[in-house]
Amino acid sequence: MTTAAPGKRERTKRANREAILAAARDVFAEIGYGASSVRDIVRGTDLASGTFYNYFPDKESVLRAVVDEIVVGARARVRAARAAATTPEAFVADGFRAYFAFLAEDPRTARLVSRNAGTIRTLFDEPALGAGIAELREDLDAAIASGLLPAHDTELMAATMVGAAVEVGLATLARSPIDVEGSAAFVTSVFVGAFEHMRR
Repeated sequence: MTTAAPGKRERTKRANREAILAAARDVFAEIGYGASSVRDIVRGTDLASGTFYNYFPDKESVLRAVVDEIVVGARARVRAARAAATTPEAFVADGFRAYFAFLAEDPRTARLVSRNAGTIRTLFDEPALGAGIAELREDLDAAIASGLLPAHDTELMAATMVGAAVEVGLATLARSPIDVEGSAAFVTSVFVGAFEHMRR
C-alpha cells in the first residue's frame, strides 16, 4: 500500500501540471501572454487557484514551459529531416520545411506563436532553444566532414539559420493562407546560395 501512494501522487502531479500547461496554451493563444493572468489560466482547469503555485512560481514560468514543449517537439522533427538529407538543398529545405510545417499544422500552436511573437523572441536563453542551435551546429559539422557542405563557421551559421527559422516562421504564420512550401523554398535559396558561394 505504501508503494502505490507515491505512484498515484506522481500521476496526480503530472496530470495537474499538464492541465495547467494545456490551459495556458489556450489562454496565450486566445488573449495573448501580456493580457492574460494566472487567474485566467487557472479558470481553464478544474484546479483550485492556489494549486497553480505548487507547479509554477508565475505566469512567465508557464510560458517558458509551453515554449519549451513546442521547441522540443519541433527539434526532433527538424533533426530527423536533416539526418536524411543527401544534398545541400535537402539539408536546408527539409529542415526548414519540417519546422514551418510543425508550426502550421496545429492551429492552437500557430495562434499561440503568432500572438506572442515579441515575448517569445525574448526567450532565446531557454535551454531548449539553445539546444536547437547546438544540434544544428553538430549537424553542420557532420555535413562538412562528409563533404556534403563546404567548410564554414558553423557557430555563426547555426545562429543565423535558427534566427531565420524563428523570424521566417513568424512571418509565415502571419500570412493567409500559410505557405509552408513557399517559405521553405525562399530560405533554401538564401542558404544554398551561401553554401555555393563558399564552395567557390
